[in-house]
Formats: sequence, C-alpha cells, structure tokens
Amino acid sequence: LHTTTPSTDSSTSTDIIDRTTTTPPSAKTIPLWPNTFAGQVEEALLAKYPASKIERVLQSWRLAELDYEHKEFVGSQQSPPLSEDVGGTSRCYQHAPSYVPGLSAVAWWDDDLVTNLPWAKSLAKSYKAIREEFTEVMSNPDKLASDGNNIWAGALTTDAESYGEGWKTLVLLNRGQWDETNASLFPATSKAIHKSGVPAAEAFFASMKPQSSIAPHTDFTNFVLTSHLPLVVPENGKNKCRLSVGDETREWLEGKVILFDTSIYHDAINDSEEIRYILMLRVWHPDLTEEERGALQLIYDILEIPELLDKDPKVVDKAEDMARRMREFPLKDAAIGGGFGG
Repeated sequence: LHTTTPSTDSSTSTDIIDRTTTTPPSAKTIPLWPNTFAGQVEEALLAKYPASKIERVLQSWRLAELDYEHKEFVGSQQSPPLSEDVGGTSRCYQHAPSYVPGLSAVAWWDDDLVTNLPWAKSLAKSYKAIREEFTEVMSNPDKLASDGNNIWAGALTTDAESYGEGWKTLVLLNRGQWDETNASLFPATSKAIHKSGVPAAEAFFASMKPQSSIAPHTDFTNFVLTSHLPLVVPENGKNKCRLSVGDETREWLEGKVILFDTSIYHDAINDSEEIRYILMLRVWHPDLTEEERGALQLIYDILEIPELLDKDPKVVDKAEDMARRMREFPLKDAAIGGGFGG
C-alpha cells in the first residue's frame, strides 16, 4: 500500500499532471503464490472473510503485486460532468497505485452532504474545544517536543519529501492505530475524534508555513478520502489559504469540515504571512462495505505486525492481541484535561 507522494515541482503548473490512462489487467481469478508474502496475506484475508465479500480488496491486492498503477480521467463523475479533457487542461485525473476497483472518484464531496454526516457534525461542534486545546498545547513548544512523539515531523519517506519543509504533521492515529503518547497530549481532540464515530484510518494535525505551496500531486490511494477541520487559517475568509482538487479551488475556513478525494490531483497554497493549521483525517471511502474495510485494516495490521502470518497459533494469538490493543482508543478512562493543563 502506497503512501502520499506529491510532485517535486513547487509551482502549480498543470504540466505536472500525468494525463495517461490505464486499464486494470485481469487479476480477479489469479490467486497469488502461497509461498510469497503477498500470497500469505491473501490467505489470511480469505481465512477471515468469504471471497465473495472482499473480491474488490483481493483484486486490489493482486493488482498491487503486479505493480499496477491506476490512471483515469474522472471528469465524467464530477458535478457538472466533464465528458472529455478538451485541450488537455483538466486536472480531474486519478492516479492510484493502491486501487480498489469500483469506487466513485468525486473531487469535492457536496457541502450539504458533508455537513449532514453525523461524524462531520460532531467534529464541527467540537471545533472550539479542539482549537482551544491545540492553542494551549502549542503555547509551550519545548514541552510538546520533549513529551510528544515525532512532533511536527517532516517527510517520513523519500518520496514524500517533495511536500517541502513547509508541510509538517503531528500524528494522533495512523493506519487505524492510536499514538497513545500524542493522544494523551491532546485528550479533548482525541476524544472528539473518537466520539464522532468518524471512520478514520488516520488523524493528525498538519501545518503549512507562510508563503508556501504544494505542487499538484495525488496521494496514490483511492480507498480513503481526506477530510480537513481547519483550526487556524490566517486572514480567515480572505482567500489567502486555498486548496485545489481536480478543477475546483476552495479556501479553508475555520471550523468548516470539508471532504475530498486525494487520489485526484490536488495542490495547496498558503499565501499569508502566518502558519496555517488543520486537523486532517483519512477516512474510509463510503463505497466500501464493512467487510472490505475490515480486510484493508487487516492488511495494515499485517504490514505493522508480520507475526500475524506466523504458522504457530500461539504466536498469531499474541499478534492478534497486540493488533487489537493498538487499535483500541487509549484514553477511555481518562478525563479530558485540556492538554498540558490536565
């Protein structure tokens, strides 16, 4: 499964867009060789779920093993639809090496739909408390750096370095697994995320330095969407901090939850003189079934804990217990204390 890989160009030129298209090879009925790691993952999936329930995930895993990269013009799925890329100027192209077939590819999810999602409503209501806690904890950066885990980390992979030095993250949840250390530093935020019921695979704060931009890129994965809860937007409402997905550009607005598909080319700009901060979530694509989400989470767990594939049942039991504990919300019995103020 691929991680975020934006372009290395710091401009917003559409020349960066890869407008080639691909068609998936026939991989539905080709089981992977069981003696390989990929084949053992497939066996683990089939041991837990009926093949008929996770056929798209199996196909996705097999396509990944073939190094297939899905590239498609998705203008026809937008509103209003764009049937073809006249003049080669559209950016409504999807690029997803981690690709589950059959999922919709909508650049921007409709505001009315998003505001009525129960989890989005809950997070929007928690905006004030989340921002207050964030501001309080950020007021003591030295303590945050000493007490936290990978605070304001830059690129974690060579590919992701092209985000530049201006984009940094502070992780609360990664691949369905909570960072207990950081969650305890932001208890109100972590509890708000947990209470909202958001189907999140990842949750983290993201900063973007003044007068910086991120070039058009995709996040290479089509089975998660991206949601932002803007916390601190310099010159809020004055169109200084903007995000483009596909052919549409919108500004971040404090407290307004947005949902979009980052398997489609997108870019960002902070044209202000201050840092922009958001709470960012990667959420399972709503077209996925419960079984498909479970299968994808199992793949994440195996990549984190390879002992899940061990032939010794005792080793597997121990690994499964570890995976369960890593996914559990770590602050169930803790009172919300507001960051360092506890």
